[in-house]
Amino acid sequence: MSEPVTLSFARLTAAPKGVLIVLTDETLAFGAQTQKLLKGAADAAVTRAFDAERYKGKAWSTIDLLAPAGLDAPRLVVISVGKAGELKPADFLKLGGVAAGKIPSSAREATVVLDLPGAKIGPESAAEVALGIRLRTYSFDRYKTKKKDDTERGALAVTLLVSDEAGTKRAVTAADAVGDGVLFARDLVNEPANVLDPPEFARRAEEHLSSVGVEIEVLDDAALARAGMHTLLGVGQGSIKESRVVIMRWNGGPAGEPPVAFIGKGVTFDTGGISIKPAAGMEDMKGDMGGAACVTGLMYALAARKAKVNAVGLIGLVENMPDGAAQRPGDIVTSLSGQTIEIINTDAEGRLVLCDVLWYAKEQFKPKFMIDLATLTGAILVALGSEYAGLFSNDDDLSERLATAGKETGERVWRMPLGPEYDKLVDSKFADMKNTGGRHAGSITAAQFLQRFVDKTPWAHLDIAGTAMSSPASDINKSWGSGWGVRLLNQLVKDHYEG
Repeated sequence: MSEPVTLSFARLTAAPKGVLIVLTDETLAFGAQTQKLLKGAADAAVTRAFDAERYKGKAWSTIDLLAPAGLDAPRLVVISVGKAGELKPADFLKLGGVAAGKIPSSAREATVVLDLPGAKIGPESAAEVALGIRLRTYSFDRYKTKKKDDTERGALAVTLLVSDEAGTKRAVTAADAVGDGVLFARDLVNEPANVLDPPEFARRAEEHLSSVGVEIEVLDDAALARAGMHTLLGVGQGSIKESRVVIMRWNGGPAGEPPVAFIGKGVTFDTGGISIKPAAGMEDMKGDMGGAACVTGLMYALAARKAKVNAVGLIGLVENMPDGAAQRPGDIVTSLSGQTIEIINTDAEGRLVLCDVLWYAKEQFKPKFMIDLATLTGAILVALGSEYAGLFSNDDDLSERLATAGKETGERVWRMPLGPEYDKLVDSKFADMKNTGGRHAGSITAAQFLQRFVDKTPWAHLDIAGTAMSSPASDINKSWGSGWGVRLLNQLVKDHYEG
């Protein structure tokens, strides 16, 4: 989809255009260049506005002046960043989102002056501001035939005035790659299921990622049957749409070095199968492929920024439907690992998709670690709401690195327990295991199930049911599909796994 915003960069001394956005701090001071812009009548107007509003400079609070005296700008917006010396990368991302949110939909031009008193905003921070603007202004309107002039934005050009124009443009190249990955993931999650079925998802992944040098392999039903992925195929057997597994390889590290591996659940629509879901809210199940969307967006981002790492992404794509061929409660299936599974509830389908793909990734690629992402359980929403993703892992080091990346990006994770007491809840009387452990500790028993398919490979499972779709609006996301996880995992790779 085309984006509603075009970004450009210029020196701090350049003349601003359109809506003017400037920064202050908790002391209500301005940077040197901003002081030059606001001299005379404009400075007096800002001072009067501060006094009238009893403005204290609290972080992310704003003052908005229409047709300010002494300026050609139709609107002047002042944003406070609070304690300027304590800003972190995620704060600059938020700043971009806040700034974009203050530009009215009628505006066609805007200028953001990245100038603070006593604190230089360098290229990396400026790139985060630009990314925040892109993420905030994203909207999914592909299927709207009529636009509301008063609420829906037209084309917008935003200029960022920066201290290091050349350095910022270089930093933005990498940030744009990540942004492209996030927005691609959002597009996938937002698509309706009658458009984005497993074959179409696979086609889009192949088309989009091959353009940046990712090697793609797509396994269809016949190939999956030959490989022995019977649990994955069992989920999709009630649909007229064939299942797919897409394998994406980016070789940016040393030849022969084991890759890092990312696995995504991609149920393009989940009715629950024979254990059918209630009708209310079932339309949201078009987003049950949020894990696969994240992995696809991540692999695009790594390749587009030419990450110095070998990475492999695998997504299992199925549609869970209840026709006469559908899997039944009580069925027993044999997984790719050879372990047998009793189906208790056909709506516990995501773990059946993941278990085969996890085993395949472990056996075929011998990765340094595996991280799977899945909109897996409603129970994680009960436990954590939409603020954190649930993290389950067999490796303390990997967990700590994920938690650190979460704090850096704002895509936060919270580690949940695993243990033998929970594991025995998925034992079956008739097979090696069953696909649910009962009502209690539902997210944990789902993770215990998955752990049976990773052996000793360092592994983390992220339950993103509360964060990937229908998550609360934020300063950097007004979309139903958030693209959650792309920035988190890109940061993890960047911090710890690139040569």
